[in-house]
Amino acid sequence: MKLVSVTEMRAIEAEADRRRVSYETMMERAGAGVAETVRRYGSVFEIKAALALVGSGNNGGDALVALADLAQSGWQARAYLLRERPDDPLVERLQTQGGEVLLAQDDAKYEKLDEWLKRSSVLIDGVLGTGVKLPLKEDIARLLNHTRSHPMLPFVVAVDCPSGIDCDSGEMADETIPADLTLCMEAIKHGLVRFPAFERVGEMRVVRLGLPADLESLQKSNDVVASPEWVRGVLPRRGMQDHKGSYGTAMVVAGSVNYTGAALLAAKAAYRVGVGLVQLAVVSPLHTALAGQAPEVTWLILPAEMGAIAAAAANVVYENLGRTTAMLIGPGLGRDEDTAEFMRRLIGGKAGRPSKSRIGCVVSSDGEATAQPAALPPLVVDADGLNLLGSIPGWQQKLAGESILTPHPGEMAGLTGLSVAEIQAERWQIARKYAAEWGQVVVLKGALTVVAAPDGRIGVVAVATPALARAGTGDVLAGVIVGLRAQRLPPFEAALAGAYLHGRAGVLAEDRLGHPAAVIAGDVLDQLPSALCETLEQ
Repeated sequence: MKLVSVTEMRAIEAEADRRRVSYETMMERAGAGVAETVRRYGSVFEIKAALALVGSGNNGGDALVALADLAQSGWQARAYLLRERPDDPLVERLQTQGGEVLLAQDDAKYEKLDEWLKRSSVLIDGVLGTGVKLPLKEDIARLLNHTRSHPMLPFVVAVDCPSGIDCDSGEMADETIPADLTLCMEAIKHGLVRFPAFERVGEMRVVRLGLPADLESLQKSNDVVASPEWVRGVLPRRGMQDHKGSYGTAMVVAGSVNYTGAALLAAKAAYRVGVGLVQLAVVSPLHTALAGQAPEVTWLILPAEMGAIAAAAANVVYENLGRTTAMLIGPGLGRDEDTAEFMRRLIGGKAGRPSKSRIGCVVSSDGEATAQPAALPPLVVDADGLNLLGSIPGWQQKLAGESILTPHPGEMAGLTGLSVAEIQAERWQIARKYAAEWGQVVVLKGALTVVAAPDGRIGVVAVATPALARAGTGDVLAGVIVGLRAQRLPPFEAALAGAYLHGRAGVLAEDRLGHPAAVIAGDVLDQLPSALCETLEQ
């Protein structure tokens, strides 16, 4: 689903109008889309009765078109007009179809509105559109506040956005009616996937307006909100004659004796999204603890120092890259100095003295080892891997391009020198800025996870649930992303699709267990197959 600013959407509509898709035509298609969606939901309603709050602008026009369409198909349709719409053919059409119309000024105590709310199964919010200016005018604020406080509020469908939301900034009037469903016209507006507005948009769907695909203003917009349709479009196709090599090999360099579970969560998550083989590179104590819990995994035992990865492990990793198509570094590594040196050698391409087999290194004429010129596979760097990476001078130049970095705000603060508050205040801008500066894909985790590409693209995952505010869920996410990257998805697509599937798994785990506090990382891992199937089947 495309993600646009209000200004970008106005430019798209203006160009469409010049290309003979008139504003009137767009309004007709918008209203028809609203009506079609309401009818689709109508199977669960006891009565087929829709009430619309109608403003004086285009959103009100969309709502009137929808009501007339519903009335024609047998629904009871009622329009509550905030202000007069003199000689409006849309009002006349609704009345011709048998719909009722009432002007708010003729219902000063909202008695008729209350009666209509009780008798309606759907409330269409068409009061204000994307051009709202806060604070709201008094009469609008009163109407919205009275409606949202009604004890028998019907199922609420917002046209383009819930009335009272700034569709660029995400700021919101207190009186805004919480929507159960927001139907966005052609594209989702920025403010709907920002807080506090996101708390009141409900489920989001896009109504297509039938615009020419080659509109220049539409093609300029490369930002997206991840959706099942988008994810289906980037996931690899699976053929009947494929073998495990068709879906790549993910190496997961993870864990220490203090953080045993991180490696297992990441490895299993990579498998659950379809990678052909996972090689888990861990120190010996972790192999002993985990081998029986992951029979599908192959193992690479790394040199250890006090239960953590030792510096010499860099050479072992280089020697065993084999057919690795993507590598995850970081979950549960810890921050011991030996592990920090391992990270410096690995990222710097200097694996130290060769082993007896001399695989991975060549020996110079003076007997000193030099780095094998072969590059690391595509990287996903997470958790302690990010903390260790940030301690390497000039890491931005040493890290191979098209890596994926997955920081939470605290880790992002460590990499950038900014405060967490600064990062959270401007999540999109910060992710976009540093993805471009570093030449890497940045996954800025948290509620409404942001994925930024070096070319300036932004993707947003419209999920915010405390079910994911739990230790280990980040390890699951990192495993999902490396699993997709190992299947040769481009880095931005792997990161955004992975974040979407992870978010859906979190929501499904919460639904299954009944409360977000009950969800642990293993529950999110267990719901990945359901999230994947749901996405592919929609």
